Amino acid sequence: MAPEQHSSGEELGRFLRARRTQTSPQSAGLTPGPGVRRTPGLRREELATLSGVSIDYYTRLERGKETRPSPAVVDALARALQLDDAEHQHLHDLAVRAARYAPQPAPAPSRTVRPHLKLLLEAVRPNPAYIVSRSMDVLAHNPGGLALYAGIEDWPTTQRNIARYLFLHPAARRTFPNWENQIRGCVARLRALAGTDPDAPDLTRLVGELLLKSPDFAGLWERYEVTGRKNTTKTFQHPQVGTITLVFQGMALEGTPGHRLGVYTAEPGTPDHDAVLLLDMTAPQASAQPQAHHTG
Repeated sequence: MAPEQHSSGEELGRFLRARRTQTSPQSAGLTPGPGVRRTPGLRREELATLSGVSIDYYTRLERGKETRPSPAVVDALARALQLDDAEHQHLHDLAVRAARYAPQPAPAPSRTVRPHLKLLLEAVRPNPAYIVSRSMDVLAHNPGGLALYAGIEDWPTTQRNIARYLFLHPAARRTFPNWENQIRGCVARLRALAGTDPDAPDLTRLVGELLLKSPDFAGLWERYEVTGRKNTTKTFQHPQVGTITLVFQGMALEGTPGHRLGVYTAEPGTPDHDAVLLLDMTAPQASAQPQAHHTG
């Protein structure tokens, strides 16, 4: 099952509609009139008024018929919808893409992990680390980097994907005590990426699979939340080493667009660092092997 396809203008309208229906009149400084509101969140005319545009113009924007909003209109809509910085940037990116007559398709991302990056994964041991594609396929890892996601090693290498693990692996809910927060952030990152490159085959395959197999994913996908990547602390309830809290750092890798390095660290001398050492020692040692292709 593939996600529904949208033109650039339709994707812009889809994001505006999702944010509008999740913005309450009260939070926007409006006093709702008497009677039952048929529309959740703001009405179109309310958002148009708050943004200083005509209802006809805003309606055409939301329906994908108007594809060239000015930067001032984009900023006004962002203010009216109370978007955060990441959401504001996403709206801007969607507007830029919608304004292009024939956007150039992005080249297919490489799945090749360069040898010196495999050495880097070994160099940061015992800290768990991995390299993922833009759609969260695990392309390479050190022992702890894979073992931290309990049970993912049971899957074939071409199926190992962080998003797929979170939604479809039976161990994921037990591994992450704050699973709901994890999946929300995961979907938001995929949503942001798919919004500006909706036809990318790697993304459409993954999103289509998760829409079909996970009602939790489908519900979050429909909300169309987007967020930037942030340094975070993550807690794992691991079957081998118990509860472990680590600081996560993700970073883009130069020379391979879309690839990211993720590293988990703990302060030396702490119980969390002792758990990292134990995980590194007991995990299977077939580490940092890149994938040549993806089948699913």
